[in-house]
Amino acid sequence: MPPIIQVEQLVKRYRKAEQNAVDGVSFTVAPDSFFALLGPNGAGKTTAISILTTTLTPTSGLVVVAGHDVVQDPDAVRRQLGIIFQKPSLDLNLSAEENVRLHAVLYGLYPWRPFYRLMPAAYRKQVDELAAVVGLTSAEMGQAVRTFSGGMKRKLEIVRSLIHRPRVLFLDEPTTGLDPASRRGLWEYLGQVRAQGGTTVFLTTHYLEEAEDADQICILNHGRVVSMGTAETIKGDLVQNWVRLDAADRDALAAELTALGRAYERDGEGLTVPVEAADVHALLRGIDTPLTRVTTHTPTLEEAYLEILERPA
Repeated sequence: MPPIIQVEQLVKRYRKAEQNAVDGVSFTVAPDSFFALLGPNGAGKTTAISILTTTLTPTSGLVVVAGHDVVQDPDAVRRQLGIIFQKPSLDLNLSAEENVRLHAVLYGLYPWRPFYRLMPAAYRKQVDELAAVVGLTSAEMGQAVRTFSGGMKRKLEIVRSLIHRPRVLFLDEPTTGLDPASRRGLWEYLGQVRAQGGTTVFLTTHYLEEAEDADQICILNHGRVVSMGTAETIKGDLVQNWVRLDAADRDALAAELTALGRAYERDGEGLTVPVEAADVHALLRGIDTPLTRVTTHTPTLEEAYLEILERPA
């Protein structure tokens, strides 16, 4: 099955800029997958996602989304997308539901004239379900958006972006401003959407725990791809698992580790031994010295991410 997103040697250079904002980036995204694009501010994430969503033209390179070239056929690309931007893009004078209704009409889900007065039951049910996911009530959906708080506007943008069941859903910092319950509800719902098939989720976020379950992660820095793979692959390549041991007789423990061919570092809290996660039990079985402490450490995606960003450019 061909990728839903194909990016080859993508370059974007702004006028008078000293370097490319995006510099030879390549990746593919499988249909119905969860893809995360990570990087610090200024890494090129926003530029890349703007090109993918046809709001910015690339300097060079190939970008194909849902089978359509973003330069040659941007209208066809847009019809396949749902987008939650970093900044709100709502009509403040309409009610929350009217914002969603207008979006549904623009995407061709319903003809405007009959839809304006008589909303189909399927539409009303879908709006209610999506609103419940992010914690908006029916009464709030009838209020003018200008009365909404920043968090409520964010919730409404999520409802609006999902109403037409897009083939590719772009989430640009989607949970900024959301309370923990709403964040959890959103991710649970997106998991259901992906399980049903037909929707690919493309995420950029500063909440790295949101990317832990991604099928593939691409990390940008200074406009270039600096790491790509699953969360486990990235963590395994960059940050080591270790186990910290201690014993009443530290010298005996150190001697045993040396005899076992194990490297270790010694400090005031014991001995730290680099080890593969699957190898911890084998290490402990080989030690006869009575232990007073065993602490294992499994790296997080955030630790790997920070290590990547500390590399020289």
